[in-house]
Amino acid sequence: MDQLLDLFRNIGIKDMADMAIVAFVFYKLYMLIHETRAEQLIKGILVLLIATQVSEWLQLHVINWILRNTMTVGLIALLIVFQPELRRALEYIGRTKFLTKSIVDIQDEEAQMTADEITEAVASLSRQKIGALMVLERETGLNEVVETGTVINGKISRGLLINIFIPNTPLHDGAAVIRKSEILAAGCLLPLTDSQNISKELGTRHRAAIGITERSDAIVVVVSEETGAISMAENGKLNRFLDIESLRQLLKEAFKTDEHRQWQFLKLKWRQKDDE
Repeated sequence: MDQLLDLFRNIGIKDMADMAIVAFVFYKLYMLIHETRAEQLIKGILVLLIATQVSEWLQLHVINWILRNTMTVGLIALLIVFQPELRRALEYIGRTKFLTKSIVDIQDEEAQMTADEITEAVASLSRQKIGALMVLERETGLNEVVETGTVINGKISRGLLINIFIPNTPLHDGAAVIRKSEILAAGCLLPLTDSQNISKELGTRHRAAIGITERSDAIVVVVSEETGAISMAENGKLNRFLDIESLRQLLKEAFKTDEHRQWQFLKLKWRQKDDE
């Protein structure tokens, strides 16, 4: 305990900065390999390291010898196995996003890309008068809704969204659930609103859109099958007869969290100080 206290007493500002830099680099590296083959391989390596240490403590000499030699050969094999991930990491650093762009900026770019893909898909569906129902998840999880549909787990694109809602296909009548830049599922069932203050002109799609926004903080984009009219539901309210540019702006604003707004405010203040 005394040694631990001495260690904390000797930590200076340079040591804290050193640890912060190392933690940041490890976090960025983890984000590079997240949900890739490399992530599973690293988990396997950690298991081998733990097994090696445990075998040494228990004095299991044969097992320890095998594990140590496996790890020695494995270090050479890692360069071959991780070749795609290493190339990806070097390309990522070469694009300068690694240091010049904050995580908030990268997330904001991703949110704008998602808004653009949804808007372009909605524009096409509206022109063709193809009904559509897109649920955009925010803070409240929608796993219960996802379980009622067909899992997709695909990167969002206008082409995929349009194909989902093509008439006379299995997923046409349900809702597509979107989380960040990924389409989680399609053909999902949504709860209908119980409100009596809704226009009788609105069909099941619009009632379902209002219903899910009454139970969560999600936003829902609706395309009418009869008229091609575009609507957006949020907080139990329906904003009808939107044009494409209005929808684009509403989606971009809706995706901006408090963290994004605070960051944009700080950047604006810094620019004003520089102008002064």
